Amino acid sequence: MTAAPPEPASPGIAQPLARYAAWRRAGDFIFLSGVIAVDPSRSTIVKGYADIPPAARALLGETGEFSTDIKEGPILAQSWFVLDRIRATVEAAGGQMADVFKLVQYFRNLDHFPHYSRVRKLFFTGEPPASTVVEVSAMLPTADILIEVEATAYLPLPLAATPRG
Repeated sequence: MTAAPPEPASPGIAQPLARYAAWRRAGDFIFLSGVIAVDPSRSTIVKGYADIPPAARALLGETGEFSTDIKEGPILAQSWFVLDRIRATVEAAGGQMADVFKLVQYFRNLDHFPHYSRVRKLFFTGEPPASTVVEVSAMLPTADILIEVEATAYLPLPLAATPRG
C-alpha cells in the first residue's frame, strides 16, 4: 500500500521544480527528493534573512549589522528554509522530524557546513540523523543555491486490523 503524496498546492511542503515527486512512500520508508531554498509558488530563491519569517530570523541570530548578516545570512536562511520544508513534508506524510534517520547534504562550499549544522540542531533536538555531506560544483536552478538536502524517514504503516472469530 502506497500513500499518495499531498496535493502539489499543500502549503509549506517541498515543491518540485520539474516533473518529479516531492516525496514517495516505499513500504515503511518515506524518501524525499532533494530540497533547495526555492519557493516555486512565488518564483523566489531564498537569498538571505529578508526571505524568511521574522521569528526564524531572530532564532538564527540576525544581527542587523550589514557586514555580518550579508556574509552569514544566505546560508543560514537557506538552511532554515530547506529544513523547514523537510519538516513540513515529513509532517504531511504523517511523521515528524524525529522519524528522519538519514540526510544527504550537498554544499557548494563546505565552509558553510558549520552554519548549516547550527540550524540543523534546531530541527533535530534529539538524536541526530545519520548524515552524508558532499561538496558539489553547482546546483540547479542558479548559482544562488548554496545547499540541497535529501531526507529519508522511517514511518511504519499502521497494522491492519486482524479479524476475530
